[in-house]
Amino acid sequence: MNEASTATPSPEAEARVAEIRAVREGVAALCARFDGAYWRACDRDRAYPADFVAALTEAGYLAALIPDTYGGSGLGLAHATAILEEIHKSGGNSAACHAQMYIMGTILRHGSPAQKAAWLPKIASGELRLQAFGVTEPTSGSDTLSLRTTAVRDGDHYLVNGQKVWTSRAEQSDLMLLLARTTPQDQVTSRGEGLSTFLVDMRAARGQGLTIRPIRTMVNHSTTEVFFDNLRVPAENLIGEEGKGFRYILDGMNAERVLIAAECIGDARWFLSTAVAYASDRKVFGQPIGANQGVQFPIAKAFAQTEAAALMVEKAALDFDAGQTIGPAANMAKYLAAEASWAAGEACLQTHGGFGFAEEYDVERKWRETRLYQVAPISTNMILSYLGQHVLGMPRSY
Repeated sequence: MNEASTATPSPEAEARVAEIRAVREGVAALCARFDGAYWRACDRDRAYPADFVAALTEAGYLAALIPDTYGGSGLGLAHATAILEEIHKSGGNSAACHAQMYIMGTILRHGSPAQKAAWLPKIASGELRLQAFGVTEPTSGSDTLSLRTTAVRDGDHYLVNGQKVWTSRAEQSDLMLLLARTTPQDQVTSRGEGLSTFLVDMRAARGQGLTIRPIRTMVNHSTTEVFFDNLRVPAENLIGEEGKGFRYILDGMNAERVLIAAECIGDARWFLSTAVAYASDRKVFGQPIGANQGVQFPIAKAFAQTEAAALMVEKAALDFDAGQTIGPAANMAKYLAAEASWAAGEACLQTHGGFGFAEEYDVERKWRETRLYQVAPISTNMILSYLGQHVLGMPRSY
């Protein structure tokens, strides 16, 4: 046996495990109040799950990453991943609120003391909702550095013009974290320069240069496209230094990928438990269908994928909490977890046969929801390109 297998966990590690276990139990108890019927109704009506989000806010879970000095829980990313995993494992969907966790990183790490004091306590209490992330544009997609939305200094304000797409929860948010170009691309020496990050007060912006249009999709994701027409944003809402915003956004993106990966693990575990229960109960030709290897093996394979992916998610979260660079780990966690959740979803749907397409079983809803993670917040192919080029050192493909 190696030393790692016989080492006694440190008191700090034991305390963290106990905290995370308590978080899981608390979230599971809260989610039990919002059953499949609740989520089916939201999905059917394309309604925002306001009651569920309010319950999470009141319990303090959406303020998990905000330091206690600002009214938050002061927990780590490992705790936050547990929260989102449990939501999805229960059959729910945290897409309605997860952005508040990963957007927070940009403000916490790069916001001024005055900005933190002004915004974080209100976000932690639920007085203000920070859910909108204005980054992606119709013409740039994953090529963030080619975005065209501009912010031009005009006295004590910036004038913002442009368009964003897939800005989920814009209609339900009070604040938006916005990435815009403050220096023309032909005037910077590096593609990553010249972009700036702003905190936009959407309550004041609506009808004053900000227009929001919903986008109806195959899943209930409350997503929109937003348009900026000479929107005036106070200069004091600039996060960090002008022109350095892309670096700030990257901090949030790595945390986002780990959190989304945790959602995938939760989905996978819901699919697996649902598939196992159905395969063990459903009888055809005189025996449970789970006795057939054609049914059993895909479920078992997805289980193995899920457990392996969960270890990478845990590693990425713990490394983040330890202050380490997590680009490779975050991307691998997202890739592996998305693959596992899709494999589990496919196995679950196939196990249920025709009943998998029936709304009342929730399988088709969860199947649609977990399919998104092959594409967003970053596609699996983009992750493979990142790993091939930036981790393995192979030639650049784009």
